[in-house]
Amino acid sequence: MAGEGTREGSLSAPIRHPVPWKTPEFNNEPALYKELERVFDICHGCRRCVSLCNAFPTLFDLVDNSSTMEIDGVAKSDYGKVVDHCYLCDLCYMTKCPYVPPHEWNVDFPHLMLRAKAQRFKKGESRFRDRLLTSTDLVGNLAGIPVVAEVVNAANRMKPLRRLLDKTLHIHPDAPLPKFHGRSARKRWRKAAAARAEPAGQTRGKVAVFVTCYGNRNLPSMVEDMAAVFRHNGIVVDLVPREKCCGMPKLELGDLDTVERLKNANIPMLAQMVDQGCDIVAPVPSCVLMFRKELPLLFPDEPMVRKVSEAMFDPFEYLFLRHKAGRFKTDFKKSLGKLVYHVPCHQRVQNIGLKTRDVLKLVPGTEIEVVERCSGHDGTYAVKSECHEFAVKICKPVVSKVRQSECDHYFSDCHMAGVQIESGLDDGKSVETPFALLRQAYGI
Repeated sequence: MAGEGTREGSLSAPIRHPVPWKTPEFNNEPALYKELERVFDICHGCRRCVSLCNAFPTLFDLVDNSSTMEIDGVAKSDYGKVVDHCYLCDLCYMTKCPYVPPHEWNVDFPHLMLRAKAQRFKKGESRFRDRLLTSTDLVGNLAGIPVVAEVVNAANRMKPLRRLLDKTLHIHPDAPLPKFHGRSARKRWRKAAAARAEPAGQTRGKVAVFVTCYGNRNLPSMVEDMAAVFRHNGIVVDLVPREKCCGMPKLELGDLDTVERLKNANIPMLAQMVDQGCDIVAPVPSCVLMFRKELPLLFPDEPMVRKVSEAMFDPFEYLFLRHKAGRFKTDFKKSLGKLVYHVPCHQRVQNIGLKTRDVLKLVPGTEIEVVERCSGHDGTYAVKSECHEFAVKICKPVVSKVRQSECDHYFSDCHMAGVQIESGLDDGKSVETPFALLRQAYGI
């Protein structure tokens, strides 16, 4: 096995290298398979990440069922089975792996999976379903037409049509699908009266909201609640004038050319907002992560990408920074009781701490139980027919925690993860958003 006898790992802080996706080596198939074999061998000998997702159990089963019980006994044609189950959450890199750089073994499992996905996409091996599901702007614009939205939502609840979707597109009939709203967050938006921004700490007191595809078409109330909470705290709030999908769904597909096109549409507009004195916030952790971490790793030499990255904040991180500077209101009218807070993967890997919990803990008489486990949703993974049962299994520990807690409310920063938990509970009790809970506590 690779590196036998040097298993102590690295005690240095992890270093994330940029993704050299435009180099010939990145797209060299023999080089890819050589690196897959090297990293899979290290993972097989370690196995610390077995509980994170189904990529690692798939790999270990392939090894254990091979003739040699080592990676050399696994057919290279089976490597893709591991790639299929990686949804680039980055948790293995950020929380488990002792061999990430600067360790000499230089293991970056998620970026290796991204490389494999990118090669697969370039060869035209991605399914039509996956290209469709990750085209969030296209799907949202069509399904968000007022009359169409009602038809789509009704169809998604009809078992015969869901079984047809399973047969034709391989979308699991039991997977929860997002609702669409004809009146998007952008259509509902009402500009507030002009106010003066009040800087505090690291914040400038004026934010531009990157609404996100999900916030705009699937859960516009989340955007409204976030804006209400920010304005209650004296923060000037407006929308980014124009936006496209952040690119995270296409990143997970390996369609890096489309990621670049979306970057070219979003970054100049966001950089302009920063130049006008705005910080940037988004209500979905994946979108915050995309601008904050992923795009700088894909485009490390672009100053505007760095500028936007440095100005991008998680909403509750922003509120807590204001609290530390003495500019967060605690005029709460109502306790929230017992809460269960699910921390989504794309929140955890930002390394900002549990700022949503820290803000909600300021509400008197509120008790919060934190669950730091993957929900298994990942935007598209849980809806695929071939992956749904694995997603449900991954989510079971989270569902059990919520069920056992007998809480008054449960929520997640990622509402899609929350809906996955809600589906597992199946008890009629709906998942909530932290913005709605905080607004409820304020009584606004």
